[in-house]
Amino acid sequence: MSAAINWAEAIKPLIRKYKSKKHPLEYENVYQLVVMVVLSAQDSDRHINDLAPKLFEAFPDIRSLSNATPETLTPFIGSVRNFGNKIKWLMEMAQTIKDDKNMPSTLDELTALKGIGRKSANVILRESGKPAEGIIVDLHVVRVAPRLGIATGTDANKIEKQLMAALPQKEWDAGMAMSFLGREICRPQPKCEICLMNTVCAYYKTNRQ
Repeated sequence: MSAAINWAEAIKPLIRKYKSKKHPLEYENVYQLVVMVVLSAQDSDRHINDLAPKLFEAFPDIRSLSNATPETLTPFIGSVRNFGNKIKWLMEMAQTIKDDKNMPSTLDELTALKGIGRKSANVILRESGKPAEGIIVDLHVVRVAPRLGIATGTDANKIEKQLMAALPQKEWDAGMAMSFLGREICRPQPKCEICLMNTVCAYYKTNRQ
């Protein structure tokens, strides 16, 4: 990690750029968001967006989902990666929560549910307008953060801890901002020349100058 850079300041332009940008999952309420986040693990947001309308037509709220069975859910999500486990997780979650007004709203409550890890919980908190309790570290952030030099390694939980140590809580939306940067610019083949972070980026300094 680069000690010379004040990341709390250096990250601000990136957060500003993506501050109001919604997550790529096309949900309409917190219930839909939670279900789609569970389904999107190891699958693509685009795929989940495609199947969501029919799924939520059949199961419009958590109460209806709590009455689902593997037989009634499979036609809607059978194409999702690891759908067998995800069906079990969604059924158990729905039977636990029972009503949309009981949707969990803290990191601990969310991660207590099967199928929701820290990354998923952090996404749900961000998108539902709750205070950040951690930093979103998805596969894009695992690529972007070490390139920038704000974190090292490839373990998402360890990267999250490093980011939380490097940034004040009010800048914890940096995770989603880095994710968007990773989707758009800091791709596996990065477009460094047009990246607004290239003035502080360790990868750019090492490889492009």
